[in-house]
Amino acid sequence: MGEVKVRVITEEQKAELAAAIERAKAALAIIETYDQQRVDRLCQAVAWAVANKQTFQRLVDMGIAESGLGDPVSRMGKRMKIRGVLRDALRQKSVGIIEEMPEKGIVKYAKPVGIIAGIVPTTNPDLTPAGIGIYAIKARDVAIFSAHPRAKNTTMETVRIMREALEKEGAPADIFQCLTTASIPMASALMSAADLVIATGGKDMVRSAYSSGTPAYGVGAGNATMVIDETANIEEAARNTMLSKTSDYGSGCSADGNIILSDKIYDQFIGQLVKEGGYLANEEEKQKLKSVMWDEEGHRLSHTVAIKPQKLAEIAGFEIPADRKFIIVIGDGIGKQHLFSGEKLTTLLAVHRYSGNFDNALKAVKAIYEVGGKGHSVGIYSFNEEHIHKLALMAPVSRIMVRQPQSKANAGSFTNGMPMTSSLGCGTWGGNIVSENVHLKHYLNTTWVSSPIPEDKPSDAELFGEFYNPELEK
Repeated sequence: MGEVKVRVITEEQKAELAAAIERAKAALAIIETYDQQRVDRLCQAVAWAVANKQTFQRLVDMGIAESGLGDPVSRMGKRMKIRGVLRDALRQKSVGIIEEMPEKGIVKYAKPVGIIAGIVPTTNPDLTPAGIGIYAIKARDVAIFSAHPRAKNTTMETVRIMREALEKEGAPADIFQCLTTASIPMASALMSAADLVIATGGKDMVRSAYSSGTPAYGVGAGNATMVIDETANIEEAARNTMLSKTSDYGSGCSADGNIILSDKIYDQFIGQLVKEGGYLANEEEKQKLKSVMWDEEGHRLSHTVAIKPQKLAEIAGFEIPADRKFIIVIGDGIGKQHLFSGEKLTTLLAVHRYSGNFDNALKAVKAIYEVGGKGHSVGIYSFNEEHIHKLALMAPVSRIMVRQPQSKANAGSFTNGMPMTSSLGCGTWGGNIVSENVHLKHYLNTTWVSSPIPEDKPSDAELFGEFYNPELEK
């Protein structure tokens, strides 16, 4: 067995964390007393403080300059996600009675979960604190954020803006805090001290969240794949593929990484991808890409994540035109040994061809998720309802997008009914406790109040059906 790494924090860091917890408890005691109108107003104030165009543009520019990751144009679009989270939060009750079921004699009351540890990824140093913050306020929780070291200043500035908005409304600023130390040991210590963990980040961070001893919602790894059958609208599918692949330079786990494409429309679709800005790499270029994106053991290398396709090509040792938006490679197979069938998190798309009936596409889907991304998501461009149904029956994922760009749809959009979030649960497939979008209900404790109802007890004959034998009851 390898050496076990013991991660500890300094005495000074312990003191910082202890002080943050005490301030959080004091703020919690106050926000717990707020009524629905008060928390809704605070949600609006905090959301606007971050999501207005001028402020969010500044945070986007700051985050990209600090981390070196991401696309300033498409990242600006993420401020719409904050609007979506606010929309969903405002439409739900979170104080007092939130649901009544008279026929069952059940009344449900909402309660805060307490102190949330919000683990912030480097690719969303502004969006994630805002999204967690809105739901936290709505649930009358408080949140302490742990920034990613590579985007620490951006996250701290986002939290500062949120605190300022609270203060202007006469609420405790300490409803939100951000630790000054950005490190895995400090994040681990925070998670152990909190009441609930919302962890968005890499595999190691999510695993740490689940082993912290604190209830946690983590997210599994993605390997977003789209199935495109012969009934697809080729122009729509290619356009959406480009939008999903290029969003924030493919940094999101929902960004299309693999296409499983029917041979009946293969040439047409590849041609349309090129029209949409794709660069079709030749075999030599493909091998060069492979050599710089993964090490000899097949581990993805971080210097190729979330960068422009021109930069990716340059690292690999070739050039592509300045107008190209992403790179396309033709897959050489699906499996652990075929690295292009795994998650890429950059502006590179792998196309895998299938022939024959749709069952062969399903076999390819199954194989893809054995490589990685099980539990996350898959999409399909098809107008064949039987194909959509078959995919839904067998795909080991928590969400399936039909004729939508996954990176803009999985976490909720204004044109689908998925709950808005920045945290995508992947079920037991992905090592997570939930297989849905993490949203308001996950930030709440719920008290069920049960009153008597008329007896609801079926007869044994009704319950056991043909297995019931009254003779055995004598």
